[in-house]
Amino acid sequence: MAERDNRRGGRRDRDEAPEFADRLVAINRVSKTVKGGKRFGFAALVVVGDQKGRVGFGKGKAKEVPEAIRKATEQAKRKMMRVPLREGRTLHHDIEGRHGAGRVVMRTAPQGTGIIAGGPMRAVFEMLGVQDVVAKSNGSQNPYNMIRATLEGLGRLQSPRHVAQRRGKKVSDILPKREENNPQAEGDHVRVSEEA
Repeated sequence: MAERDNRRGGRRDRDEAPEFADRLVAINRVSKTVKGGKRFGFAALVVVGDQKGRVGFGKGKAKEVPEAIRKATEQAKRKMMRVPLREGRTLHHDIEGRHGAGRVVMRTAPQGTGIIAGGPMRAVFEMLGVQDVVAKSNGSQNPYNMIRATLEGLGRLQSPRHVAQRRGKKVSDILPKREENNPQAEGDHVRVSEEA
């Protein structure tokens, strides 16, 4: 019987092997008014991700801060979503996310840009594993709405492979061809200088 328990424990450890990083975004002291006065508690907002394209957020309430954070982390792990990333470092295309009065704009960025985003949005991008992105939040500054708006936008992000598969085309047919235009432009420039 002990051997079976050990094996089960080993299996559980293997299932949880992909370690998740978590970031505490906000913590509020909340109160409930009851007959005898007020009961105070804490509400925590946590973002969890594997820094390889999966992210989720959760909120938890409890009498003590550690318990609220634990509840929020568990909820975040249950509600994780996968986001396609280009080269594992940035977004495939610019996108806008909305939730309530929260509105965020997220743009792709060249390598070396870093994460240019504020507060709760930065936590989402860091846990997601994005290295280069430019983001701006307009409207609500409530961290809950900002995170929901960011995840709503990221949820609508599509990779070229997914779009090509849906339309029955090749990825090369969908992506713009940039390299073919440059050699012609250089050739024209050379011809003009020779004529002069």
